[in-house]
Amino acid sequence: MTTVAERLDGRDRLARLAQLQGEFLASAERADPATKVPSCGRWDVRQLVVHLSRIHHWAAAQAARRQEVPLGRGPFDLPALYAECAAELRDALATLDPDARAWTLIDDGVRKAEQTGAVRFWHRRQLLETLVHLWDLRTATGEGYLGDDDDWLDCLDEVVGTMHPRQVRLGRVPAPAARIVLAPDGVDGRWMLAGAPADAPEAVVRGPVRSLALLVWGRAGLDDGGIRVEGDRALAAAELAPGLTP
Repeated sequence: MTTVAERLDGRDRLARLAQLQGEFLASAERADPATKVPSCGRWDVRQLVVHLSRIHHWAAAQAARRQEVPLGRGPFDLPALYAECAAELRDALATLDPDARAWTLIDDGVRKAEQTGAVRFWHRRQLLETLVHLWDLRTATGEGYLGDDDDWLDCLDEVVGTMHPRQVRLGRVPAPAARIVLAPDGVDGRWMLAGAPADAPEAVVRGPVRSLALLVWGRAGLDDGGIRVEGDRALAAAELAPGLTP
C-alpha cells in the first residue's frame, strides 16, 4: 500500500509549481497593487508580489549553491518582475539534477558533515511557498482560493517535518511542552509536532486538510474552517501561538 509520504513524493512538483506560478501571475495582473493583504501583516499586494519574486530568485541561487545577484529596490513592473523570477526558478530546477547537493533550510544549524540538502528540496519548498502566497493574494482580492488537497497535505507535512523543527533547532521557538497532534479529515495519518516529552498532555486538532495547513502557517485560528480540538484547547492554542514557520 502506498503511504501518504510516498504519494506526495511521487508527484511532479515542478509541473505543479509552474501551474501555481501561472495562477499567481494572472492574479497579480488583475490585482490593485495597493490592496492590503491582511494575512501578511502590513503588506499590500505590491509587497507580496515583490517578496515572492525575490524568494524565487534567491531559491534558484540556493539550489545552484551560489549567491544571488540582488534585484535592487525597484520600483518594479510587478507582472514582469514576477514572470521573470518565476521562469528563472523553473529553469534552474529543471536543469539541475534533483539529487545534487544544494543549500537548503534543512541544513540550517546542522554540522557540515551531517548536511544532506539536495536540489529536490526546492521543488517542494517553492511549490508550497507559491501555494501559501497564492492563497494570501486571492484572499486579499476577494477571489478566494481552495486549491488541491494534496498541495495542502504536502504543506502540512512540510511544516511538521521541516519548518517547525528548523524553528526549534535555530532557537526561534521552544520545543513543545505538549503533544500537539494534527489529524486532517479523511486522511489516513496523524502529524505530531516533534520534541514534546512522551508523558506530556496531548491535544488533537482535527479539521479539513486546507484548514490545518493554514493553521500551521498562521493563516487560520482554532475557531476557523471547521477546526475542532480534542483535549485542552488552551494548551493547543498556546503551543501553536509562537509560530511554527519563519
